[in-house]
Amino acid sequence: MPGNSPLMSHHLFSRRAWLQAAAAATTTAALPPPLTTASGAAAADSSVVALGSRRELFLDDFLIASLDGAALHAHQPQPRDVVITCDAPWEGNTSAYYTLFTDDDRFRMYYRGWHWDVAAKKEAHPEFVCYAESRDGLTFTKPKLGLFEFNGSKENNIVSTGPVPHNFTPFKDTNPACPPEARYKALSGNRSRGLDPFQSADGIRWTHGLTAQARLGVKAVIKDGAFDSQNLAFWDAARGEYRAYWRYFTDGGYKGVRAIRTATSKDFLVWENQADLRYMDSPAEHLYTNAILPYARAPHLFIGFPTRFQPKHQQVEPVFMSSRDGMLFKRWPEPLIPITAPKDRDGNRSNYMTWGLLQLPGQDRELSVYATEAYYAGPGSRVRRFVFRTDGFVSVRAGAAGGTLLTKPLTFTGTKLSVNLASKGATRVALQDAAGKALPGFALADCAPITGDFIEHTVSWKSGADLRKLAGQPVRVKFELREADVFALRFSA
Repeated sequence: MPGNSPLMSHHLFSRRAWLQAAAAATTTAALPPPLTTASGAAAADSSVVALGSRRELFLDDFLIASLDGAALHAHQPQPRDVVITCDAPWEGNTSAYYTLFTDDDRFRMYYRGWHWDVAAKKEAHPEFVCYAESRDGLTFTKPKLGLFEFNGSKENNIVSTGPVPHNFTPFKDTNPACPPEARYKALSGNRSRGLDPFQSADGIRWTHGLTAQARLGVKAVIKDGAFDSQNLAFWDAARGEYRAYWRYFTDGGYKGVRAIRTATSKDFLVWENQADLRYMDSPAEHLYTNAILPYARAPHLFIGFPTRFQPKHQQVEPVFMSSRDGMLFKRWPEPLIPITAPKDRDGNRSNYMTWGLLQLPGQDRELSVYATEAYYAGPGSRVRRFVFRTDGFVSVRAGAAGGTLLTKPLTFTGTKLSVNLASKGATRVALQDAAGKALPGFALADCAPITGDFIEHTVSWKSGADLRKLAGQPVRVKFELREADVFALRFSA
């Protein structure tokens, strides 16, 4: 990374802003303007991107017309400390399938508690669903909930013992129409049964099935798949529907390549539009878990951290992927977290990414993800925090020789252009018409050079930063980069 670390410098993006963005990602039912049409009926040109005021990340070539001396570059998260060790008697070395999400003033974590006696080659106790929470996302505590008995005591953090605790994966449902008793939902299942729905009013006391199923009996709502994985669902507010992702095998049953399937639902019970994920330019690889979710700062985008499985060595490593429709993904080949970083990740299934992306208090320039280690090694599996720069999954990068990025023609609403970038050299930005001609007053020579590390930097020219006279007409954005990474841009008021 050029210059200072992107995780330093001024705090230009607050946690309050992140929480507001996260709320918008889960409560706004309308899609952004069509992604490949200009705004307004009179300018329905398919070559013009109707950007509006939404943030766009340079995750792929969606906005890019050309690169010269620059290229897309995927980034790895940086390791931090262990946040939880599953060493209680009802947990153990095969505790897994961790889910984390923000819930008002706390962070919730759910996971499978389980222990495998390596010497005896059998389980030491049944699987349980366990719960932990944190105020800072750095250390998770296990409350004594008093709900279920283990070895004669209810002093534990078990929230469910069945009927299918193997891969219980919950989320907080922000669908405005969601009834209070189902504010928290989950999917869980196994090979023979499929995926069952669960609901809860408080995230602690769970009911098998949804209220709407009560008179008919609880039945699996998704049946076609190979479910011994972390299968998940969430409310997709940008499209006004629930979306699920689960594992299947390409040749049916448990034959072929481990892959990912998706479907949508309006009520969490009837799942339609089943489709197998497709990839832009990636080979068929075993993908065990998927960890897909909408990105809060740009909720029309899906990001995922699938775990790539290597059957020959029984090793796993997470990778990064992104999508604009939830079905076609760009998947990067480089491991996000190598099995050598930082330790106890090279054993059997010891390097899974958890499901969740958190913005922690006081950590305004970074986003936290979490990954497992010490699976089977024990005495208890662990979860370690890793950090990305905000928006910092992929960038357009240019080295010391310099390079340029030119966008496709786009229309916008708003009065200013903000960029997320880290630039050791001087970066300049120009605005052009759709034909590529510099607009008067907005040429590269007119731009105030940008040097430094910024999550949101307002671009200015000799005439200032006000762009309202250009709003609604097709323009191109040209970046002249030198030892720089540009991660995202946004036009806004």
